Amino acid sequence: MNPSDRIDSIDALRGVALLGVLAINLVMEFRVSIFEQFLSAVPPAAPLDRAVETVLMLAVDLKAFALFSLLFGIGLAIQFEHLSESPRRAVLLFRRLIVLLAFGLIHLCLIWNGDILTEYALAGLIVLPFLFGPRWLLAGGAAAFLGVYLAMQVWPPAGLFPSFTSIQRDVQEANQIYATGSFGDVLAFRLREIPLFVPLHVYMLPRTLGLFLFGAFVWRSGVLRTPHRVLLFSTAVVCIGLGALLVLSGSSSFVAVTGIGRLATPVGTIALALGYGAAILAIANLTSGKALLGWAVPLGRMAFTNYLAQSLIFGWIFYGYGLGLFGSIGAAKALVIGLAVYIAQIFFSAWWLGRYRYGPVEWLWRTLMYGTMQPMSIAPLTSSI
Repeated sequence: MNPSDRIDSIDALRGVALLGVLAINLVMEFRVSIFEQFLSAVPPAAPLDRAVETVLMLAVDLKAFALFSLLFGIGLAIQFEHLSESPRRAVLLFRRLIVLLAFGLIHLCLIWNGDILTEYALAGLIVLPFLFGPRWLLAGGAAAFLGVYLAMQVWPPAGLFPSFTSIQRDVQEANQIYATGSFGDVLAFRLREIPLFVPLHVYMLPRTLGLFLFGAFVWRSGVLRTPHRVLLFSTAVVCIGLGALLVLSGSSSFVAVTGIGRLATPVGTIALALGYGAAILAIANLTSGKALLGWAVPLGRMAFTNYLAQSLIFGWIFYGYGLGLFGSIGAAKALVIGLAVYIAQIFFSAWWLGRYRYGPVEWLWRTLMYGTMQPMSIAPLTSSI
C-alpha cells in the first residue's frame, strides 16, 4: 500500500465514522434534549422510533465518538511525524490545537453546545508531550487514562453530575425554547446549559485521552503503514464479537447493577470502536476497496467542514429560528433527514475537492496553524491531516 492509499483508507474510515456521529448527534441531541435520556419518565415512542433508538444506542452511541477519538490520535501522530524535520514542530502542533480550541469555543457558544472540538483540543494539549516520548510511553499513558475512565464507571465521582431536579427543569425549558425561541433566545439558553455539559466532558475526558494515545501508538507501531489484512480482519472479528457481547450483556438491568456489569458497556464500546475501525480499514485495503469506500474519502478529508456544517443545518431544522422541529418528530424521521444531509455532503465534498486542495475550514485551520496563507489550488493530496 503506497502512502496515498494509506491516507485514503484513513480518510475513508473518518468519512464513515462521521455518519455515526451525525446519527447520534441528530437523534439524541438536536431532535430532543440530550438530558432527556437521564429522566426516568421518557415520552412514549412509536415502535419504529424505539427500534431506531435501540439500534443507535447499542451499536453506534459512543462507539462513533470513540472511533473519532482514535482517528484524532492517529492524525496527531501523523502530523507529528510529518513535521519531524521542522525545528518549529512543537510550536506548530501547539498552535494547531489552540486554533482548534478557538473553533471549538465558537462552535460551543454560538452554534451548538454539544460541541466536541473543545474537549478534543484540550485533550490534544495534554497528549502532545507524550508524542515526544517512545512508544511504551504512549501505550502506558493510554492504559493509565483508560484505567481511570473504567474506574470511574465503578466508583463515579461524588457530586460531579447535576441533580435530577436541575436536569428535569432544563429539559422542560429546552422543549419550549429550542422549539419556539428566536436565535437570541436559543443562544442565551445554550449558554446557560453549558454548566450541565461540563460534567459529561469531565466524565469522558480520561477515555478521550486514552484513545488519543492509543491511536498515536497504533500509528507509530506501524500496523497501518502496510496492509496487514489478516491482522485487521482478525481484530475486526474478535473486537466486534466481544464488543457486541459485552454491550448486550451490559444492557441487561440485572447485569448492569453489578460492579463487573458497570464495566461491560464501556469496555464493549471501546472494543466495538476498534472492531469497526479494523473492519473498515481491512475493506479499504482490499483490491476493490477504492470502489467500495472511495465515496467516503472526500467526506473524510473534509470532516471538520462537514461536522460544523451539520451543526448549522440541524440547528436551522430543529430550532425555533428555523423550522422549529425540536421535539416534534420521531427518531426514524430525524434519521432520514440526517441521511439526506449526509448524502448531500458526499456529493458536495467530492465536488469541492475536485476544485480545491482542502475543505474551507481545513484550509483556514491550516493557514492559522502555519501563520501563512495556504494554497487552495488543486494539487495532489498526500496528507489527511
